[in-house]
Amino acid sequence: MIITVTLNAAIDRSLVVPNIRLGHRHRAVEQTTLAGGKGVNVARTLKTLGQPVIATGFAGGATGTRIVEQLTRESILNDFVRINDESRTNTAVFDPTSGIQTEINEKGPRVDERELELFRDKLLYLARGADVVVMAGSLPRNVPDSVYGDLVKELHRIGVRVYADTDGEPLRHVLKAEVDAVTPNQLEAEEVIGHEFTGDEDRALAIGELLDHGVREAVMTLQDGCVAGVRTDGNGGGMAGAHPPSVRLLRARIEPRETVARIGSGDAFLAGLVAARYERRSDEEVLRYAVACGADATQRLGAGLVDPRQAERLVHEVEIEQIELPDGDD
Repeated sequence: MIITVTLNAAIDRSLVVPNIRLGHRHRAVEQTTLAGGKGVNVARTLKTLGQPVIATGFAGGATGTRIVEQLTRESILNDFVRINDESRTNTAVFDPTSGIQTEINEKGPRVDERELELFRDKLLYLARGADVVVMAGSLPRNVPDSVYGDLVKELHRIGVRVYADTDGEPLRHVLKAEVDAVTPNQLEAEEVIGHEFTGDEDRALAIGELLDHGVREAVMTLQDGCVAGVRTDGNGGGMAGAHPPSVRLLRARIEPRETVARIGSGDAFLAGLVAARYERRSDEEVLRYAVACGADATQRLGAGLVDPRQAERLVHEVEIEQIELPDGDD
C-alpha cells in the first residue's frame, strides 16, 4: 500500500484563457476543477496507474468537504483529518497563444496543535499497513517547518519508506531526517544548495550534495526529463566510474513537445517514480517511466491526469545516460 500526505489540500481550478492581458475582462475557453494539492495529485496518478493508494491530510470547511467528495467520486480511497479552518482554493491560468502559465495559490488554513496531533496519530495508524508514504506540497499556516522531517523519523521507526516533494525549510528538515527520496525541481534544488546550476555537471554535483545527507535517491526534475542519483550501497548495483563509487548518476531526456499545461506534471512524474519503484523495476526503467508519466501529464488540463497506455508508449522515447564527473570532484 502507498499513502500520500497532503497537509495543504485544495480545490484546484485550471483555466485556458487565450491572449490574456492584465486589467482586461476575459472568458475561459476551457476549465477543469479537481481536488488538488501535490499529494492528492500524486494519489490520482497512482490510482490511474493501478497502484494501491490512500490519500490523507487535512480538509476543512465547505472546501474540505468538496475535496473529500471529489476524491470519493474518483474512487480514490481517502482518510482526511477534518479541521476547523477552510481549505484553500488554487487557480491556474494557461494562455495557449503565449504558452505562459500563471498560478495563484492561497496560503491555506490555520491548523492547531490538536489537529496536527490527530493527523500524526492517523498517519502512523494507516502506515502500519503501508510500504511507502509520499509527503508532498506546502504546509498550511501554523504547522512547523520540521513536521515532515519529524514524520520521516517516526515512519522509519516502523519500517516505512518515505518520499518527499517539498521545498525551502521543510525540504532541509527532511534531508536532515535522511528521507528515502527527494524530487525537487531545479529552482527548489538551487534554493536548498545555495547557488544556480549552469549545466548537467552542476546538477549532478548538487544531486551528490543531496545524497550526502543520507538520502537514498535524489531526483531533480527538468522540463526535458531529470538528473538522478541513486545509492547502490549493499544491493550490488554499483557501476565503475560512478561518483561517488556507491552512487549511480543518471540523466534522463525526452524530446520536448507542445504542451496543453504543465501544472501537475511534476506530481505525475513523482507518481510514476513511486509506482515503478513499488514494482521493483531497475533504475533505468524507473526513470523512463517517471519521465514518461510527467511528459504525458503536460498533454492534459488538470493535475494528476495521465493516460497509462500513452505513458507506456512514451517510455520508449526516453533516453538514459550515465553522468561521469571529472576526477577530483569528490
